[in-house]
Amino acid sequence: MFALPSCAATSLSSARSSVLRPLRRRATLRRSLDLLSDFRFEQSDPGRFYGRLAEDTVQLIGDLQDGASGKALAGCRILDVGGGPGYFGRAFAAAGVGTGDYVTCEPDVGEMAAAGIRLQSSVRGSGMDLPFADGAFDITYSSNVAEHVPDPWRMADEMLRVTRPGGLMIFSYTCWLGPFGGHETGLWQHYVGGEFAARRYERRNGHPPKNRWGESLFNVSCADGLRYAQDVSDGRRTVDAEFLAAFPRYHPWWAWWMVNVPGVREVAVSNLVLVLRKQVTV
Repeated sequence: MFALPSCAATSLSSARSSVLRPLRRRATLRRSLDLLSDFRFEQSDPGRFYGRLAEDTVQLIGDLQDGASGKALAGCRILDVGGGPGYFGRAFAAAGVGTGDYVTCEPDVGEMAAAGIRLQSSVRGSGMDLPFADGAFDITYSSNVAEHVPDPWRMADEMLRVTRPGGLMIFSYTCWLGPFGGHETGLWQHYVGGEFAARRYERRNGHPPKNRWGESLFNVSCADGLRYAQDVSDGRRTVDAEFLAAFPRYHPWWAWWMVNVPGVREVAVSNLVLVLRKQVTV
């Protein structure tokens, strides 16, 4: 199983205490329970589910920006990879991010229009080949997208490429062995197998799941993400960046330790957030 070298773990622990300090104040059990209660509305009331999730995501990114740089989101140029139907864009606007400063890149036209929310800065494109220049954004992030693409680490490389030197890349995804790894196909069925879960869902509901195993849903582990972030930090990928933090997105702060325990983290973390700062070249 993947484990950080002791020297790297010490450095990461020091950086984490700084970048996560603002988020720690908000990462309470009450927040976790409120987010968990909203999951049951993903299919039946997506406006409620994604609206609340978007608001929390903007606050999370704002906290990380504050912890990493001491600056607010206003005035930052932000790229949302896989932004979907516009809930996140609306939440960023409510937080004071200018219309031209928020850009979403989404490959599915139907998904972009699903909620009837119009954004002036929606771009159709693939996260694995972003149609933007190097260093175009202060912050790039993706929320629950990596598990839906066949090569998530190519997408992560692309996000770092279009992040300006000194800017943040925030990469959040659902871990396959967590309870929500199978998405709408169930809480345990994906442990038997992704194909089994998809077939069972179709038999019970009369239609295939939105997220089809092997086509739009893939096995991405917690260890995969930690290994990628450490490889980037060690200069083994195409873009150099500093690995600032890794934590469970929906957990209270006192449960963040789970990321450090091999095996346990695959089941318990559920959604991993990686925070990297692109290196400034001299």
